[in-house]
Order: sequence, then structure tokens, then C-alpha cells
Amino acid sequence: MMNRTGSGDGPKSARPDDASVELDGRSLTLRDVLRLARPPREGKAVTAALSPGAVAAARQSVRLRDSLIAERKPIYGVTTGFGDSVTSQVSPERAAHLQRNLIRYHLNGTGPDTASDVVRATLLIRANALARGNSGIRPEVIGKLLEHLNADILPRVPERGSLGASGDLVPLCYVASVLLGDGEVRFGKKSVPAAVAQREAGITPVTLEAKEGLALINGTSFTAAFAAIAAHDAARLAEAAEIATAFAGEALLGNASHYAAFVHDAKPHPGQRTSAGQLRRLTADSGLSTTYEAIRDSTEPLHEDYRRLDQRIQDHYSLRCAPHVVGVLRDTLSWAEQWLTTEINASTDNPLFSVDEQRVHHGGNFYAGHVGQAMDSLKVATASVADLLDRQLALLVDPKFSGGLPANLVPPSLDAEAGLHHGFKGMQIAASALTAEALKTSSPASVFSRSTEAHNQDKVSMGTIAARDARTVNELTGEVAAIALLAGAQAVELRGLSKAAPAVRRVHATIRAHVPFADGDRRMEADIAAVSELIFNGELARAAGFSPDKDSDAAAA
Repeated sequence: MMNRTGSGDGPKSARPDDASVELDGRSLTLRDVLRLARPPREGKAVTAALSPGAVAAARQSVRLRDSLIAERKPIYGVTTGFGDSVTSQVSPERAAHLQRNLIRYHLNGTGPDTASDVVRATLLIRANALARGNSGIRPEVIGKLLEHLNADILPRVPERGSLGASGDLVPLCYVASVLLGDGEVRFGKKSVPAAVAQREAGITPVTLEAKEGLALINGTSFTAAFAAIAAHDAARLAEAAEIATAFAGEALLGNASHYAAFVHDAKPHPGQRTSAGQLRRLTADSGLSTTYEAIRDSTEPLHEDYRRLDQRIQDHYSLRCAPHVVGVLRDTLSWAEQWLTTEINASTDNPLFSVDEQRVHHGGNFYAGHVGQAMDSLKVATASVADLLDRQLALLVDPKFSGGLPANLVPPSLDAEAGLHHGFKGMQIAASALTAEALKTSSPASVFSRSTEAHNQDKVSMGTIAARDARTVNELTGEVAAIALLAGAQAVELRGLSKAAPAVRRVHATIRAHVPFADGDRRMEADIAAVSELIFNGELARAAGFSPDKDSDAAAA
């Protein structure tokens, strides 16, 4: 397994198994990222190490780096200044000092501290990017990232300060600083100086050589970490939206024929078809929802010129078009996950060393444009799901549309206290506010490129902001989904739980194991938090018969 002593012998390779991930810079999966970012609260945590091939490739890259430096010709960021200061060349003897100053002058992040799961993912993805062997950094230094990850020594990283090109300079400097023994870390449940945690874990700080500071900070790993976790959580929201739609359809005595395979095979977007199939499964064997055929058969033929039907043969769009809305999220995830998989297996710093060609290349792989585009698209699709669920909730609580359910889902048992209880009225207000915030936050960040750094960085991706926004939209949509599910559970119980589809009853039981029926007005913020956690930890999806990845089900530590 990974050497944690910091002896300077370089990282030892891990034997691949269920408890280890071996990094080669090319085969890291999003599933791996989640396994290490969100370790189980109990049981053996997953660890990571460099593959033997990655160690060898890094050593070759360093040898090429040193041979080129010896020629005393300018190499960007190695023997020159940074950014617009590229015209300043320093001697090889001063190259290492230059790297230390690079880290110092970027320690100006602001905002809240980054969550532990994102920091873990950042450490992993940065190590994997460097494991490709193109970056001129020793394997011992790459190994320090993994030693901190495996010991769960997490740098304190402010969220704000990255343009998403030239990579995540500011946040990754906080990571690099810790490797040098400076800065603050989260270790256990405490915030302590990095040096204290390193002594306790037996980790020796590094002394950087030429290029190594730039290799650590000039990349998209912080952005990609937010994005990988956002994509995972958005997939959970797609499942939650389908479950909530099934509840709403049951409670509103909806028309399940809208989800017929024929309809969606006629417009065969994969996500739409998947979503419709899940809704067919979730509402199967229901005694509450109906079909067009059942409505038709119970309706007498028309023998006069006009009549008003007792029952709608088509539901409102928020029920009828749910597969079309959730399907957009599912399909957005399908290509966003492909882009993210490429990003987390890429060399994203500059310059890069080609051992085969024995030359250095200057480029811009630090530009997080693909991640920014993916996250801007993801947050729009996710916020649209929040809007869908908010509209369904409006139908459930309003007796003009709910088909006989009590106003605001106040139980009839409270008739003796009529006028004193308001049920889910406040919950709908909260859901509307959360939805508005999600929709507002879905505004694209990638269009706000700013020219900076003496117009050297004159076109930037804003991918980091887009990825952080995607995380925020997920949180807001999760809260909307929780409210919609709580209302759905209440409404199905009022309608007659025994008649509901088996899958709906299973989910209802899971919700009721954590949140009681609202038999009168009470505080409900804890209810929202409890159901939101059920969404993101996968428990709700498992109860509904989905098959979420078991290895990524643990909640964030």
C-alpha cells in the first residue's frame, strides 16, 4: 500500500482491489472519485497510490526537465516569471526559489472553506493528472498528495479565487502550501496547523524543485472535483424527481398512460425513455392512478351537443411532461460525465514535457472550458427539475386542482380545529423561494470571461464558478425535492396508502421511518433536512428499486 512515512523513497504502488485505487493518469473513473471523496463512515476506507508505470513516467519527465534546464534556455514557469512576467528569465540556480514564491503570492482565496469531499476529490484528481508523467514533477511530490488523502489530512481551501484558467491557481496553492508544511488542515474533527497533523501521521513536508510548484497549482483539479461530485448528486436528483412525480401522480389520481412506452419510443431521447420507464415501474399495480382507457370506459358516450367531463383525460404538464424534463437532466449527465472523465485523466498544467520527443511544449490545457460548459448545462437542467417539482407541489396543496385532497394537505381529523392549522402552506412558500434561487443560480458562468493579469489571461473559462454553482443548484433542488416528497407522502396517506403502487409504499415507509405524518402544524425544517439526506445518500433510490452505485452511497464525512 501507499508509503505514509514520508521517507523520500517515493510512493509505493498499491495492489488494485476494492479498497485501493491505482493511479496511472489515464483510467480514473468518476466512481473512483466518489469512493475516495466520500469514504464510508464505518468499515475500511478506500486508499490511492501511484502505479509503477506512473512512477517511472514521472521520473523520465523529471530527467528531461533537468536536461532542458541545464541548457540555460528559457522555459515558461521553470526559468521564467509567470503569466505576463514570462519575459523575465532567471538562472537554473534560482528556479526552485521561484516555485516557492509562486505559491506564496497566490494565497489570497476568500469565501467559505471548501467541503471535505471536494478537497479529497481535488487531491485525488491532481495526483492523477500528474501521474501521466508529462509535468516534470517527482513521483515523491505526487505521492505527498496521496499521503495526505489517505491520512485524511485535508488542506483548508477557500472556495473563491479561481478563474478556471490558468487553472485553479489560488485554491490549489492552499493544497501545495500544505505539502510544504504550511497552512491549516482539517484532521479528524479539528482544524490544526499542517505541520502538527503531518508529525502525527508521519508525513514529511516536501522541498520543491524547478517546475514542481507550477505542476501542483496550474490545473483544473479543483474545478473538476466540484464537477464530479455535482454530477453524482444530480443523478440522485433525477431519481428523486421520478419518485416525487410518482407520488404526485398517485395522490392526484393521475393518468399513467402518459408514460406509455409507445409515446416515448416515438421521441427516443435516451434520458426521456429511461425516465418514462422508471415512472411506469414506480406506478405499476397502483390502485390510485388511472389510465386513459379506464377513463374512457367509465365515460358514457356523448348523446347531446356538449357536456363537461367529470375527469380530465390529460394531466397538467408537470405530470404529463415529467419524463421530458427529467430526461433532459439524464441526457445532460450522459455527456457531461464523458467530458468529466476525460478531464480527470488529463494533463492540465503548462508547460508539458514530451519524453518521446525530448522537448517541452507550451500550451493551455489549464483552460476548464469543457467543465464550465458541462456545469452550466447541468445546473440549468437541474434547476428545471426543481421548477417541475414546485409545480407538482402547487397542484397537491390547492383544492382547485387536487381532486378532493384537503387544502394544504391538512388532515380531516383536525376539522374540530378548523381554521387553526395551515398544513403545507408554509412548505409551498419555502419550495417556491428555493426554486427561484435555483433558477437564478442557473445563469451561465462561462459567459462572464474577464481579461486579467495584464491581459495575458485575456480569455478565461469561469469553470470553477460554474461547478460551484452546480453544487449550489443541487443543494437547492434537493430541498425542493424533499418538500415535494414530504407533501407527496402526506397526500398519498390522505388518499389511501393501501391503494398506492408497491414502489410508492416502499418509499413512503422509508420516509416515515425518519419523518412522521404531519397531523398538525409544527416545525418542519428538520423534516426537509432528513429527506434531503435520504435523497443524496441513496437510501430513497434503493427503496424505490433504483440501483445506485453501492460504493458511492456513503454520505460526506
